[in-house]
Amino acid sequence: MDAFFKLVAAGPMFFVSAWLLMIFAGITASDLGIRPFGYLTSMLVTIGLWLTLAPAVGAVSRRGSGKGKSHSGSS
Repeated sequence: MDAFFKLVAAGPMFFVSAWLLMIFAGITASDLGIRPFGYLTSMLVTIGLWLTLAPAVGAVSRRGSGKGKSHSGSS
């Protein structure tokens, strides 16, 4: 049941992440040499980042949870 609530909490965080990306891209556009982009483009970039990083985050979290168990028997 805990995984369900984490998934429900991730939904609003997607929209907040896209909004923050749009804001910070607009602030740093001249420094980075890019044109400021809108919310829809920001959503596309955010979902691309989430799809790219989610497997890596999942692998690290699974590895981190089993890490303590493997060291306890090696003493």
